[in-house]
Amino acid sequence: MPENLLTQVGIPQQKLYNGVPFPAVLTPNSNQPKSQLPQIIKEQKTWIGSLLHQSGAVLFRGFPVNSASDFNDVVEAFGYEELPYVGGAAPRTSVVGRVFTANESPPDQKIPFHHEMAQVPDYPSKLFFFCDVEPGSGGETPIVPSHVVYEKMKNKYPEFVERLEEHGLIYIRVLGEDDDPSSPIGRGWKSTFLTKDKGVAEERAAKLGMKLEWLEDGVKTVMGPIPGIKFNQERQQKIWFNSMVAAYTGWKDARNDPVKAVTFGDGQPLPAEVVHDCLSILEDESVAIPWKKGDILLIDNLAVLHSRKSFNPPRRVLASLCK
Repeated sequence: MPENLLTQVGIPQQKLYNGVPFPAVLTPNSNQPKSQLPQIIKEQKTWIGSLLHQSGAVLFRGFPVNSASDFNDVVEAFGYEELPYVGGAAPRTSVVGRVFTANESPPDQKIPFHHEMAQVPDYPSKLFFFCDVEPGSGGETPIVPSHVVYEKMKNKYPEFVERLEEHGLIYIRVLGEDDDPSSPIGRGWKSTFLTKDKGVAEERAAKLGMKLEWLEDGVKTVMGPIPGIKFNQERQQKIWFNSMVAAYTGWKDARNDPVKAVTFGDGQPLPAEVVHDCLSILEDESVAIPWKKGDILLIDNLAVLHSRKSFNPPRRVLASLCK
């Protein structure tokens, strides 16, 4: 470890998986003058990358990161390519540079566990979250290792998992024209496809492998079949890479019935009891660390699912997605 700049610490919420702390937590070395985090990252990028590979998530705590602009500098320091947010469901607002708001759905709503943009083929490999304003209470971003969820589901529901691996999943979502900030999946089609032109929207949807059916006041999107299980080449393990639980339990608003939002790839409905038990497994295995002002959480999107707990305002968490 680069002891002169960073200290790896333990916190009460961490779990150990095969002896590896999840997530890894890095703080400034108290014996050294506080360096700027972007400079440390540039110098220690390889070591931090190996830590991320080992743990799946890294929390940076106690560094002088005080604004969205500071956070953008940290993201830029890693040198990952930016991923435009095309095809995602969450209402978001651009803030500065590569930074935008995390899902802006109302505070009383939970956001279920998911891999970011698992329902489209072009998803990010890395996610950054930054706590700009600490929550009044609640509002954690629970995380869970995906391979652990796969193993537990495979052991408990082998036939279901076999079916999922064979057929994949279809996701169905109805979008309005404009954003609906009262809904956790309230992104309208104009901001989903970054255009006001239906023809351009159709082209961009087709590139994602998504079919559009235009309605009087919006559009029905049909995505899939796409795999519900992936093989993580880097770690040589199968992962629970899907938005099944998120769609089935959380894609609910005036336009959408969550039970119809996701099916097996052959169109057959998912068994409710298995989906709800999967949610229990996700919650049991997850780690929820209360946000502190200035925290940055780096997540490997191919290793870790994340969610959001309900909260009492204020709370401002910003995000950035990387290819």
